[in-house]
Amino acid sequence: MRLAGKVAIITGAANGIGLEAARVFLREGAKVALVDYDAIVGEQRAAELQAEGEVAFFQVNVANQAQVTGMVSMVKERFEKIDILINNAGITRDNMLLKMSSDEFQQVMDINVNGVFNCTQAVVPYMLENGKGKIINTSSVSGVYGNVGQTNYAASKAAVVGMTKSWAKEFGRKGINVNAVAPGFVETNMVATVPEKVIQGLVQVIPLQRLGKPSDIANAYLYLASDESDYVNGTVLHVDGGIMM
Repeated sequence: MRLAGKVAIITGAANGIGLEAARVFLREGAKVALVDYDAIVGEQRAAELQAEGEVAFFQVNVANQAQVTGMVSMVKERFEKIDILINNAGITRDNMLLKMSSDEFQQVMDINVNGVFNCTQAVVPYMLENGKGKIINTSSVSGVYGNVGQTNYAASKAAVVGMTKSWAKEFGRKGINVNAVAPGFVETNMVATVPEKVIQGLVQVIPLQRLGKPSDIANAYLYLASDESDYVNGTVLHVDGGIMM
């Protein structure tokens, strides 16, 4: 029960890594606010997880600051405090630079950058009241090393790294740890759109010879959210099977 008594907000929690993180956090004793744009699936997931612990779903577009502020206020009212924020929500709109539309670029920035900003800005005041908090932002190996056809995504995930390090310096002295996780290629709906031939090529260059599983990333979130990481601040934890060594 490494998160016993803790309250966690997890964005992008209706599927994939976010959903697995919710399961792990509930198993470790946390109360979890599932946040996602998809109301139908989100409510279904919350119902499925009720047997595993105290959980509630909140429909939110993280790019909408007013919605985020309202959600955070409701979480605080329901659970009385907020200890952990997992900024997991993210999207891709891949295209080569010369074919990428301004809408494709902006949509990714709105969710992947503005969403992280909105959620963090809304949550930090409550963590300051507690004198302690854990914020985990989801970057990507693409944000550290770049990737063909992902100008928008790579830029957004590089921004997440910059925000993480800035906030770690701003709030570390106030008892709030801010870190990032940089996943590699993980078996999620996002990767499911990649052609099988490309996937097999990726597996061949990953030293562990497999794609990541959502649980691999969720367990990294768990470590950074737990008291075990109290002296970890401003780091980017690569969970990528060694592909970017």
